[in-house]
Amino acid sequence: MARKKTVRDIDASGKAVLVRVDYNVPYHPGTTDISDDSRIRASLDTIKLLTSQGARVVLCTHLGRPRGQVVDDLRVAPVADRLAELLSQTVRTLPDSTGLEAVKDVSAMKPGDVAMLENLRFHPEEESNDPAFARRLASLVDVYVDDAFGTAHRAHASTEGVTHHLPSVAGLLMDRELEMLGQALQEPAHPFLVVLGGAKVSDKIGVIEHLADRVDEFLIGGGMAAAFLAAQGHDVGASPVDDDELGHARNVQALAAGGSFEMITPSDIVVGDRFDSEAAHDVVDASDVPGGWLVMDIGPDTAKHYAQRIRDAGTVVWNGPMGVSEWKAFASGTNTVGRALADCRGTTILGGGSTAEAAYKLGVADRMTHVSTGGGASLEFLEGKDLPGVLALLDA
Repeated sequence: MARKKTVRDIDASGKAVLVRVDYNVPYHPGTTDISDDSRIRASLDTIKLLTSQGARVVLCTHLGRPRGQVVDDLRVAPVADRLAELLSQTVRTLPDSTGLEAVKDVSAMKPGDVAMLENLRFHPEEESNDPAFARRLASLVDVYVDDAFGTAHRAHASTEGVTHHLPSVAGLLMDRELEMLGQALQEPAHPFLVVLGGAKVSDKIGVIEHLADRVDEFLIGGGMAAAFLAAQGHDVGASPVDDDELGHARNVQALAAGGSFEMITPSDIVVGDRFDSEAAHDVVDASDVPGGWLVMDIGPDTAKHYAQRIRDAGTVVWNGPMGVSEWKAFASGTNTVGRALADCRGTTILGGGSTAEAAYKLGVADRMTHVSTGGGASLEFLEGKDLPGVLALLDA
């Protein structure tokens, strides 16, 4: 993918700038309680750079899944209020994301002002990338800056459509995401390890296939480990492994057998008697899952083994928790892996989503080289896919 122009390459002085941010943050509807503001903080450098140049900064984001309807609990005001606290300046929330009133409000802004459009997804035209809606968004401003890596894999009106009408560049967060993930793919220091977790092999098969010729080791955890154990001929109890998952696991094993990488699966696992936070649980050999029980986490010996390999690595990319980490009984493997990445002297890159959440919860996120703000976007980037929201930006 060609390198993109960034907000550093434009003169925004006196201009109105539409900045697509990803403020789809977790909070309790009907309150102002935002439990994780890391995505908001990640956008501050871009906003401050623009306001320092005297730009009028018009932010736009989605929040939740309103499905094209106005949902009062999903209005962006609480997010704008939190941003105002972090910027130490007023952030006005506009009543809509397009329309004559929005045009008037943006025109009335002064240099250095920051405003936020109402939730983009109150309009069904946003996700359908409706050309007329994209034109209305673009008509508000002079320049477009995409700083929402988390939505770059979606061709929506605010991520792709507007670029047909405005000079369009990457924000500082977007630029760093592309730089760090690109470096991991193109010039990784070795040993290069990829730690993969999550529920399904099918979710990660693209990453495995794309990175097979440059990775030294894949370390497997999460629910997907059950498919690999089943492919090795082990009974995995009540763990759900359908024919497609089993087929994917066997294909990866064949790829490893004939390739240059090592596929490492758990030697012991934590099992639960049901999928519940209060489930009875035990540590068993990976080849000896009791009938009716579920694979819920990697075991302590596996976690220790993975941690040792991670600490000695030159580059580590981690995508997917090692178990059902939101439940204390099944969080140990994820926590051990997270601490090991924090201790690694090499480059450590975390995919977004639940992986990033685990790192923040553990308190080690600030010790990683890079924590991506995009779950699905980072996964598709690692699969080698083109991201519509990135392709649409001007080449450097």
